[in-house]
Formats: sequence, C-alpha cells, structure tokens
Amino acid sequence: MTPSQERAISELWPRYGIDYDTSSLDLDAEFGRQAGRVLEIGFGNGETLVQAAADHPELDYIGLEVHEPGVGHCLLRARDAGIGNLRIIVHDAIDVLQFQIADDALVRINLYFPDPWPKKRHHKRRIVNAHFVSLAAKKLRSGGTIHIATDWQDYAEYIDDIMSGAGEFVLIERRQHAGNQPLDRYTTKFESRGLKKGHAIWDWQYRRIDKISRETPD
Repeated sequence: MTPSQERAISELWPRYGIDYDTSSLDLDAEFGRQAGRVLEIGFGNGETLVQAAADHPELDYIGLEVHEPGVGHCLLRARDAGIGNLRIIVHDAIDVLQFQIADDALVRINLYFPDPWPKKRHHKRRIVNAHFVSLAAKKLRSGGTIHIATDWQDYAEYIDDIMSGAGEFVLIERRQHAGNQPLDRYTTKFESRGLKKGHAIWDWQYRRIDKISRETPD
C-alpha cells in the first residue's frame, strides 16, 4: 500500500468502514435512513463503486473487498467525492452474505469480473456456485437483481451452467460484446485489462423471482 492508502484506512475507516461480525447488520442504523441497498462483491480499487454511489444518491452501497490497497484507494475516492451512501467491509463475501446481510435486505448484487480461477483443479474456488446463488437469492428482495460480468469464456460457460439451474432467478438479459455494450454498469479496470488481451466480455442480469408470502393465510 502507498502511505496515503494506509492513512486512508486508518483515518477514514470510522466513517466508511463496517467491521466484520457474525451478527446481522442493521443497515438503516448504519446509513441513518431507509433506502434500497446495493452490494458489490470485489470492487477492486473502488472507482466505479464510488461513481455509482455518487450518481445514485437515492441508493445505499456496500462494497466488499479483501485487497487492502484497493480499499485504501476506494476510501480516498469516497472522501474526495464527499459521498455518504457508501460503506465498506473487508472480509470474505460468502461469510458476509451468510451472517452480516439480513434476508431480503438488498435490491441488487453486483459481481463484476471475479477471479476466474482458470485451471480446472481450481474451479472449486470460483465464487459462482450453487451455494453462492442460494445465498444471493435469500438476501435479495423479490424483484431484486444480480448482475455478473466476466471476460473468460470458460467462466462464462460455467456461469451459464450454474445459473440455468437456479430456480430462484429468471434471466433478464445475457450480452456478449467487445467492451462497447456493458449491461447497466460502468467499465471496470479488470475489464479494460481483459480487452487489452483480446478477450470478449459477457454480461448477465438476473431477476429474483417473487418470493412466496410469509404471511399466515386466514
């Protein structure tokens, strides 16, 4: 980390950071209001996350990242943008989803260019699997959406396979392009790297199917 990133984590964490804990978060208390909440998993250096939070002040954003230099960079950008609708958690995404995020708490989940773990023996490390999809479905409200993007063809085929068996979701749109048609998102640093290597881009948007009412019938 650069010295400025280290200072950002030390000085700005009380403003933007949420420490990991196994108890469910009260997001209304964290943000001081009621609003739709968007979770972004693996935000990299946070530039597009901060841009989204600045462009959509009506929503609250929660960013998950374990790479501390990226966290420091994101904190600096958030401070410079003067935004208040962003919080950051530094921990494994599956743990955060399972324990910290309440059911039905989110209107959107963003998963942009996750580690593809290209070697076959490492595929079990990919975040997109049946367990992740089940967790995402629990945390999203009825009608909420999950947005996924990758620049690895093998991972795209794998995502198609996993999501085709996810009965909680319906596909809104699948888009393959050359970096010129991102699906309701900003261009990311990892996307730009992939494009320089000649990779194609795949985007998906899925909607959470309406959940069965929990109310007891008369």
